[in-house]
Amino acid sequence: MVFALFAWLVRALTPSGAVAGAVVSFTLIRGVGWGGFLALGAVFLLTWMATRIGYSRKLKLGTAESRRGRDALQVFANLALAAGSAALYGLAHDPRFAAGLAAALAEVSGDTVESEIGQAIGGVPRLVTNWQRVPAGTDGAITLRGSLAGVLAIAIVIAVCFATGVVDGRAAFISAGAAMAATLLDSLLGATLERNRRLGNNGVNFLSTLVAAGIAFALS
Repeated sequence: MVFALFAWLVRALTPSGAVAGAVVSFTLIRGVGWGGFLALGAVFLLTWMATRIGYSRKLKLGTAESRRGRDALQVFANLALAAGSAALYGLAHDPRFAAGLAAALAEVSGDTVESEIGQAIGGVPRLVTNWQRVPAGTDGAITLRGSLAGVLAIAIVIAVCFATGVVDGRAAFISAGAAMAATLLDSLLGATLERNRRLGNNGVNFLSTLVAAGIAFALS
């Protein structure tokens, strides 16, 4: 509850988003222990800092995050798979669910950081499907600097999961790979289904975390 209140005070979450964040936090703690909560904290810090970098430029582009923060639907779209994996681990104590949790959290971090850094300092973005130059903020567009920042964010979240005992070394490696693959899928979905208005951003985020968790679970 303290964590959710802090997130609301710094305008990272709306009131409904803060409630959803508290639910997710509690589920992670109950499911995998404080390591899961610390990994979530790492995701929060990385994404919050990334959204603040180059904020004035993003405002001019019209791509800046709302100053009110993310609402409950956005929180659950990004974190429902991590919370569900934690709950299943708490019930079954199957380490594959812990790997899925780590991959889902890392994918959220990587995707958000990649996008935010790319818009702020990434240079001219290119569409992932045909490599054409497109305006900053275009769904499915990527930049080299943004992609590198996303990989670093994934590595940090996975490192926290490993250091706190959520996953072992093999699972950490698998989860990192799964998160990177799902981040690429996120860009592909953005360039196709989201640009064509067949799928919203929340749907893209949910599917990407689902794929990340699924790959990690299957390969662990």
